[in-house]
Amino acid sequence: MSDQIQRFLFEETNVRGEIVTLQEAHAEVMERHEYPPAVTRQLGELLAAVALLTETVKLDGTMSIEVRGEGPLSLLMAESNPGGELRAIARLDEDAAIPAEDASFTELVGEGKVTITLDPREGHRYQGIVALTRDSLAGCLEDYFAQSEQLPTRLWLADDGQRAAGLLLQRLPDEAQNQDDDAWERTVHLASTLTDAELLEVEQRELLHRLYHEETVRVFDPKALRFACTCSRERIAGALLSLGSAELRDILAEQGGIATQCHFCHTRYEFTLAEVEAMLEDPEGPPPTVH
Repeated sequence: MSDQIQRFLFEETNVRGEIVTLQEAHAEVMERHEYPPAVTRQLGELLAAVALLTETVKLDGTMSIEVRGEGPLSLLMAESNPGGELRAIARLDEDAAIPAEDASFTELVGEGKVTITLDPREGHRYQGIVALTRDSLAGCLEDYFAQSEQLPTRLWLADDGQRAAGLLLQRLPDEAQNQDDDAWERTVHLASTLTDAELLEVEQRELLHRLYHEETVRVFDPKALRFACTCSRERIAGALLSLGSAELRDILAEQGGIATQCHFCHTRYEFTLAEVEAMLEDPEGPPPTVH
């Protein structure tokens, strides 16, 4: 089953949906880290969720979802863009015991918040924040749409350690197009009969047929998804400059150079003393090139 997202809508209603399946991208994310099974499950669900939410907005830029909590799992973060590129990371508290394999979202994260950030190439950055008051990631994201977007939205997310999948239904505000007053309740009820195994294992069009064979569904061409990291030497150089010249020079005095790596893909970046000094002298110039 290929990594892809499929948009669909119910004719003559104001209900639309998306279904996503991730296997290769899931493996690319998880192979770079050794997460406990319970963390893999939650990060996989977040990876599916960010793909679904990115497709709901017309954004020329990046969307990220960040979950921060006070439990043993202190951070879940996933990022996506309209080109279908995904990346994600999780962070466990250093002092926390390894979570049980069946640990729930609430047990892992505890109290906290979810932040959704839209970062367009042009224009202003937007952030929406909602408290973690539900017992699942899907429920917390539904709260975000209810509070921040005022759009009735339902999400079903699943992960079995090897792949992730998700289904989103959303009722749009345009009642003029809706000729079926029961469409929202009916389509949500049918989706609620889905099992995790069906969502993960059944081909997308077949799954839509099983759920909605009595509905008139328009299915759009699928879009391919893949793992890709947006890190670069230029971006890392910018992050270093943000530390300030005093702190950078302290590091240089202690270490003679700076070595760091991307948390998402583990690519290593090294900067010599001369390279960092050149960056400090001309912050607007191109990053130093490795020879």
